[in-house]
Amino acid sequence: QVQLVESGGDSVQAGGSLRLSCAASYTDSRVCIAWFRQGPGKEREGVATMNIISGTTTYADSVKGRFTISRDNAKTTFYLQMNNLMPEDAAMYYCAARAPVYSWWTCGHLDHQYTYWGQGTQVTVSS
Repeated sequence: QVQLVESGGDSVQAGGSLRLSCAASYTDSRVCIAWFRQGPGKEREGVATMNIISGTTTYADSVKGRFTISRDNAKTTFYLQMNNLMPEDAAMYYCAARAPVYSWWTCGHLDHQYTYWGQGTQVTVSS
């Protein structure tokens, strides 16, 4: 069982930065954590993932070089640092988890692969 709570959503201007947080509780650390987003009229998109065991991260091409997923030392809070934000980054951002996973797995970017979801946090980007 994994519980997730996101925070940090805000309204920023294009070119600005924002850091989202995901507080996670779990009993078994064999977990993949992912950040998804869904903008108005768009499908949900997986933008960044992390395998907690190995630390391996992956990114969608749309955010590569601008977004960074990271975690604290206790592995209970996961962050999405978003730099050089663009209007098309505006969306509801969700933290998601799938478990159990293996250390050699690369976490997927498809929403049906994830079982646990947070409530979401809104990011607005004005041009």
